[in-house]
Amino acid sequence: MPQTAHSHATAVDAKPSKRVVGIDAARGLALIGLLAAHVFPVANEDTGQATLAHELFAGDSAALFVMLAGVGLALLTGGRSPHEGRRMAADRAGVAVRAVLVGLTGLLIAMLMPADPPANGILLYFAVYFLLAIPCFRLRPRTLFLVAAACGIITPVLMQRLYPVLPETSVYEHTVVTLFTEPVGVVAELLLTGTYPALAYMAFVLVGLGLGRLQLDSTRVQVWIAGVGAGLFILANTVSHVLLQNAGGYQALLDTPGASKDMVDAALMVAPEVLPDTSWWWLAIATPHSNTPFAIASSLGMAMLVLGVVLLVARRFGRWLYPLTAMGAMTMSVYTAHMIALSLELHYDNPVLWYVVHLSVAVVFALAWTRWFGRGPLEKLMTVGAQRAMQRYVLDNGTYEAAPPSPSPSDDRQNAHAGVGPGARSTGKTPQTHTPPDAKVDQSAARPAAAGPDEGTAPPRLTPTTARLDAPREKP
Repeated sequence: MPQTAHSHATAVDAKPSKRVVGIDAARGLALIGLLAAHVFPVANEDTGQATLAHELFAGDSAALFVMLAGVGLALLTGGRSPHEGRRMAADRAGVAVRAVLVGLTGLLIAMLMPADPPANGILLYFAVYFLLAIPCFRLRPRTLFLVAAACGIITPVLMQRLYPVLPETSVYEHTVVTLFTEPVGVVAELLLTGTYPALAYMAFVLVGLGLGRLQLDSTRVQVWIAGVGAGLFILANTVSHVLLQNAGGYQALLDTPGASKDMVDAALMVAPEVLPDTSWWWLAIATPHSNTPFAIASSLGMAMLVLGVVLLVARRFGRWLYPLTAMGAMTMSVYTAHMIALSLELHYDNPVLWYVVHLSVAVVFALAWTRWFGRGPLEKLMTVGAQRAMQRYVLDNGTYEAAPPSPSPSDDRQNAHAGVGPGARSTGKTPQTHTPPDAKVDQSAARPAAAGPDEGTAPPRLTPTTARLDAPREKP
């Protein structure tokens, strides 16, 4: 019988949703790496060599954040059974609203930064990632992986070839002012030539979107993710090394106009600000943040490896990961506070001390806020407010056939030992959540299920906080 979205939503608003423990924990790990990459210097002043923090976290922690955003988008839009009809329209509208709010937050943070910022913000880029991902919500995983591969291979070539002819802005951090005074330069940097170009980083988003369409609570899938990630990481770095050291690439770079041994060695250690267009061999380097095909593949492989391993660990030790999941569940709030603190530029003289301070405050704040209030402050503002309001607006503008719930052994399986949970289904029962006993259960409104032609049950509903779309980014 036809029902309105409002009447159905009223009946299910009180249902708790299950948090994706492994994904939040992986996001928490990425946040730890992000803090290190921001606070510690890129290179040692005495030796000129890259610091340990840069070698361990540069590029990879950001790739993990962006990929997990893609996973979150997949879960938010139906997981293994993508939503259809008005429900998918509501999802797309909600993501668009979130993109605007995340972008505005990035612009506000940029206003606080000095002219030479201690870290490059990624929030404005993230807004573009979300908007570009919206048309891809209905694509199959294999298609998503193929499009991601195309982004990772074709975009670096476009970046190298088009950089000399595209305009650039006069600032490191885009602000509201530059959006209006230098619009072409802003668009060029957001898409192709900036620190985190959207067309290149969509490789991470689309792979995450494809992974989120898989059965993430399956041990076999988790092992597959970790195995493919390890293989991709090893393959990318091995091929890059062979091309440069055995196939003449290194010498070819030395022979390019204006190149020197110090310049080439530095580019292999720390990514150059601009990928030179003097030789195609520059595309063979795998330096983090260089945004070459091998750099993208390497960081993507590491991100998949970390996600797979954390999901496997969370199957048995999910409760022990609680500090990580608490931070990972509110990365938008923690990242914003972290960037504001960085703008004070107090960390340069004693980075070890300030890293401990930033990390300790992040952990304590996340644990305390989660215990007493649940969802992070900015997450609640963006998700519960604007995003859900837009979703309800779209759904309330029509009726739909509510599919009768029919139990499915695969969907009903409790994920107490899994790293993920599919979320509360519209059955009227309260599911068992994988939440520490002292933590508040996230109460979120489950949206009505679209009755698709192949849907015998309502697709799993995950709270948008499990689909964390607010990933930060480290300094290159």
